[in-house]
Amino acid sequence: MPCVSFELRERDLLARIGRLRTKGGTIETPLLLPVINPAVQPVSPRSMKEEFGCGAVITNAYIVRRQFGDRAVQEGIHRLLGFQGPVMTDSGAYQILRYGDVDITPEEAVRYQEEIGTDIATILDVPTGWGAPEKRARYTVEETLRRARGLFEVKTREDIAWVGPVQGGPHLELVAQSAREMAKLPFQVHALGSPTQVMEQYLFHVLADMILTAKRNLPPDRPLHLFGAGHPLTFSLAVALGCDLFDSAAYAIYARQGRYMTEHGTLRLSELQYFPCPCPVCAANEPREVAAMPEAERAGLLARHNLHACLSETRRIKQAIAEGRLWEHLEARAHGHPSLLRALKGLERHRDYLEELSPVTKGSGLFFFGSLGLVRPEVVRHGKRLLERFTPPVGARVLLLLPQVERKPFHRSREHRRALDHLRKRLGDGLRMVHVCTYAAPFGVVPVELDEVYPLSQHEVATPIDEETRGYVAEQVGRYVGAMDYEAVVLLHDAEHWQGGLVESCRMACEGKGVPLLVVSERSPWSGEALSRLSAALHVALKREKGS
Repeated sequence: MPCVSFELRERDLLARIGRLRTKGGTIETPLLLPVINPAVQPVSPRSMKEEFGCGAVITNAYIVRRQFGDRAVQEGIHRLLGFQGPVMTDSGAYQILRYGDVDITPEEAVRYQEEIGTDIATILDVPTGWGAPEKRARYTVEETLRRARGLFEVKTREDIAWVGPVQGGPHLELVAQSAREMAKLPFQVHALGSPTQVMEQYLFHVLADMILTAKRNLPPDRPLHLFGAGHPLTFSLAVALGCDLFDSAAYAIYARQGRYMTEHGTLRLSELQYFPCPCPVCAANEPREVAAMPEAERAGLLARHNLHACLSETRRIKQAIAEGRLWEHLEARAHGHPSLLRALKGLERHRDYLEELSPVTKGSGLFFFGSLGLVRPEVVRHGKRLLERFTPPVGARVLLLLPQVERKPFHRSREHRRALDHLRKRLGDGLRMVHVCTYAAPFGVVPVELDEVYPLSQHEVATPIDEETRGYVAEQVGRYVGAMDYEAVVLLHDAEHWQGGLVESCRMACEGKGVPLLVVSERSPWSGEALSRLSAALHVALKREKGS
């Protein structure tokens, strides 16, 4: 068995629960790697393993080399840090971004990481950073690729997983180029470089575009690392878009600044009257007590809490993946900050890609809260496949559109059964020429033949339905009518709950097809009077010829 391998176990959206095997041990993804500064450790690596259950950590090989030199070579990175588990090393790219250069060559960075025995190593890439002009960004991509190709002429060990970083920053065409070229090289792991400044400015929509551009052009069987993911607020977005590994030094940096992390955002210790967290730090202390402590002790406690918050959110995300509810978790987190909500709305641009790679079925139903969910893969997939793969029954001349009801599957509901019993009595054998479909949020048109197919009856919708979702359903109904060859369309319009463009969308589609539309609009669509009008409309439709 190879020393490095990656095995997938669960999927949801682009997220994967997987097992990454390294020479230092096997870790489960998605995984947060806390950043360890060998000189300043508010939480010891041993505690991270034994108390916090961290599967792996990351440290900077450039700093280790400057501070410990040959000692790290003699002891090995695991003994030096006191961490018995996989250790990942960066090689100085952050220092290049901050200071412009480092006193180490790419070849020396490779050799040193091999000598200290790291498990996951990173080439000395050249980060693009934020605000770099196109010419500078192109240089960082080309120079990083040159160094990446040079790795395989220098490295001597086969038991280390090497990381191929993708550069380009906000220049998405360069990110795509960088990822395509990196994909041609035999790296075991890839990483997206230069996200830290993007996240510090809360440009999460830019981050989402960067991640997805890289993902589209990288091999799907290699894990993707996000450098400097930072805050638990952003973890669900990163994981949902396909990041398997991510690191953060923010747990310690924020602690030194008196900042208290939660999964919804950041609070200042000075503003807290109560700790809203049940971790051991918060359970044993009061905010006023911690604020009065000496600086080092206070920073140590806050760092421990912040690390608990980061790891707890990672576990919540993994549970959401296992349950098939990552979208619901992501949508809840997106309301924690307007910039995160903007990023989620921006996924509309990537809806087809998300649908293509997301699982077709899940072990749980869906919760649809509002128009944000129109981007989710299950909704997009139904709209595409209905038009591409579905054919109405042979002999179906008239399309009957009934409104959704609370119970699912719709055709088993009391309202739909009552309506069909009524129509059967009035129309007799003529009902066989009527194709019954339901217009419903969020999917649009639900043919009775598909009514029990996942997820059309395995979802719950928050009501009243918002205007944007009603508009989407109207659009989907129009597209369906325009794509099929019915001789007439009869719409039972629920005038109380489906205000807006549903009738108009049907009318425009029918005009385009040259077929008649008969609308029965009622505020109580299941009343006896409404059903009598409906049967009369269907009787008329069945008597008409196409185009009359």
